[in-house]
Amino acid sequence: RTTARSTARRARASSTMRARLVASSARLCARRAVRARRECARACATTPGARVAPRRAWGTRTRATSSRGGDGGRTTTTVDPTRASERGAKRATIDLQPPKGTRDFPPEEMRQRSWLFGHFRECAKVFGFDEFDAPVLESEELFTRKAGEEITTQLYNFSDKGDRRVALRPELTPSFARLILQQGKSLALPAKWFAIGQCWRYERMTRGRRREHYQWNMDIVGVSGVEAEAELLAAITTFFKRVGVTSADVGIKVSSRKLLQEVLTRFGIDSESFAPVCVVVDKIEKLPREKIEEELRELGVSDEAVEGILAATSMRTVEELEALIGPDAEAVKDLKKLFEYADAYGYRDWLVFDACVVRGLAYYTGIVFEGFDRAGELRAICGGGRYDMLLGALGGENQPMVGFGFGDAVIVELLKDKGLMPDFSKGDVQDLVFPLGESLRPAAMRVAAQLRDAGRTVDLILEDKKAKWAFKQAERVGAQRVILLGEKEWEAGNVRVKDLASREEVDVKLEDLK
Repeated sequence: RTTARSTARRARASSTMRARLVASSARLCARRAVRARRECARACATTPGARVAPRRAWGTRTRATSSRGGDGGRTTTTVDPTRASERGAKRATIDLQPPKGTRDFPPEEMRQRSWLFGHFRECAKVFGFDEFDAPVLESEELFTRKAGEEITTQLYNFSDKGDRRVALRPELTPSFARLILQQGKSLALPAKWFAIGQCWRYERMTRGRRREHYQWNMDIVGVSGVEAEAELLAAITTFFKRVGVTSADVGIKVSSRKLLQEVLTRFGIDSESFAPVCVVVDKIEKLPREKIEEELRELGVSDEAVEGILAATSMRTVEELEALIGPDAEAVKDLKKLFEYADAYGYRDWLVFDACVVRGLAYYTGIVFEGFDRAGELRAICGGGRYDMLLGALGGENQPMVGFGFGDAVIVELLKDKGLMPDFSKGDVQDLVFPLGESLRPAAMRVAAQLRDAGRTVDLILEDKKAKWAFKQAERVGAQRVILLGEKEWEAGNVRVKDLASREEVDVKLEDLK
């Protein structure tokens, strides 16, 4: 009996162990299957038509390297390129256009962009500004500091894989403010910073308005007087003059948020309504009067106040403003001083007082300005103003701040309309080096290296081509000279240099070539 009982117990234990092993194996297989599906999804997302073998085919189609290896923990998926190409050939061609509202920059467009950004950068530097940059992807909260702004409805925003709310920046100023707060007491004031960065807004597209654009910003921190606004307006007009734009082509509308604040206070409108009213007033030149009146009434503004606001924003001289709100009003004092400084800088003829300019963003607190096309064919070219309360809205200590944003899209349209955009169809290559035989290729490489070391931009012909093709290539890239290497000339220690402007040819000693 004892033996029988022992045998039974061993049988039950063995059966239990087998059941556990089967269950464990099933769980392991399930985990491997999930992992394999994830790998397949990742591979298909990056390589159309690719498939990844399951985990059991380890070492044949897929190889993973641990974080202790030499690749920093990256996982590599190996796909047969021939098979992937064959599968891709069976599919329809992908859409070759960029997403709606965005742009590609092939070489010609890139040369134009680099030229424009070069003028932005040079202008900021001659005014003593330091360049900064910040991530295109920011916390969504940075741009939703106040409800009711139009910009909050135009965000490219989403939750990332860590369930954090983020957004592609629609403008640079909040990022700039975040960096200023980050610097804290270590920041020496006044601070003068500038940036050229990409911005994103999901908005209706028109000429000069895209959902993706680049923006040039210049900002000053720590100067409470309108001297800062005057300096920034000087930078804007300097840029215009550098690219050939005159005050007959472009004007800059100037006003003050304090004007509208004064009018609203007179009619008993509370401060909470100020920002939404500014958003509506900013549309005065874009919408019919009836629509403006309707939107103001929807905000709870009385009929008497609506008439007062529209009357105030119709003023076109500082003298009219002074007659309305008195000579001691801050808006009057600021504007008078600004026009005085404009005379001193020499750009008074660029400025136009326009009381309906308030700018749509809620953070502006004082002087505001906006560049416009005098022909009336384009939207605002640039805009900015004072925003002394922004740091407080972000949880920091307020500082006097003023700045502007200048987009790349509208100014390009304006320069093209005025015939001021240079021709960028050709590159900026100075020399094209062409060996007249395959045996001279190492010599051509030596010549190209020598010229590059001397600071020349050089296009070296890398394949066996005919001379006719080489000269056409020189024309395409805008080369100034063609450096020809022939057998006899090279044996004599010379190269032949052809000037494409004068069409003259001359043999030059290699040591004298520069």
